[in-house]
Amino acid sequence: MKQENALRHNWTKEELLAIYNKPLMELVYEAASVHRQWHNPQEIQISTLLSVKTGGCPEDCSYCGQAARYHTNIKVQALLPTETVLAHAKKAKDSGSSRFCMAAAWREVRDNRDFDRIIEMVKGVNELGLEVCCTLGMLSESQAQRLQEAGLYAYNHNLDTSEEFYDEIISTRKFDNRIETIKNVRKAGITVCSGGIIGLGEKPADRISMLRSLANMEKHPESVPINALARVAGTPLEHLPKIDIWEMVRMIATARMVLPSSMVRLSAGRIEMSEVEQAWCFMAGANSIFTGERQTLLVTPNPGVDEDMEMLKNLGLKPMQKEVKETCSMS
Repeated sequence: MKQENALRHNWTKEELLAIYNKPLMELVYEAASVHRQWHNPQEIQISTLLSVKTGGCPEDCSYCGQAARYHTNIKVQALLPTETVLAHAKKAKDSGSSRFCMAAAWREVRDNRDFDRIIEMVKGVNELGLEVCCTLGMLSESQAQRLQEAGLYAYNHNLDTSEEFYDEIISTRKFDNRIETIKNVRKAGITVCSGGIIGLGEKPADRISMLRSLANMEKHPESVPINALARVAGTPLEHLPKIDIWEMVRMIATARMVLPSSMVRLSAGRIEMSEVEQAWCFMAGANSIFTGERQTLLVTPNPGVDEDMEMLKNLGLKPMQKEVKETCSMS
């Protein structure tokens, strides 16, 4: 059942579109069946995301409130002290999280004192017994190796959207830059967390193209976040409509079908989803949610931890317990 040779890496766009466009109830049923073959359907991994360095990013990602060029009223925050980050990590663990992700609003990692401090944070969070994840921008092979040696479990670097639509959203880097960072992460033996955002003005074909890029990688990402656009005032995409929940369900179900071994993470945009709508996403194959302290996810609103725990209880779900694995074994 859970065999690597059961995974496909040669999907065509036509095949993926056929899955995406199935009658909704049939699609959800099939995705839920695949989910039960590969995962425990009663468990949801609780992942806590903390912004360790906020705002002032030189990139021009059209959806991001942390880009320095947009006027979003988001307060720029320098890199947090290591002890502050570790206190947040301990609190997250005590609240039921098994994964702790640290995000820094950088274009790329630089070999300087800030990176040395990130290394110390990774070591400290790892010692707490949490899966430790980072998202720091573009990463060289040697920097990825340093993070792996410090105990980093996963590195998040989203594709965001399709290669074809990418230039409509970001001009300060190329789609290939993202692929290169993911390759560097893989070479270092760190697990890959990579997904995208829907509701950017893209077409369904773009969503499918992004999924195809992930599903046809030599090794599937262990973690695939599916984000709904969180519309931030002051960004170029602030006036786009809220993505329809059934589009989210279709996207999650299709991801589950073609990336059966991966954790599919219901990520940004949950604040605008009802408990019932989130339940549909879980039925379609999502098995992780992100929480953030102060009811935020980086710089956008997010349900609170207590609210999430009550939702899981209502749905008969439970937080996933961390399995102890050697990071290097996941290469």
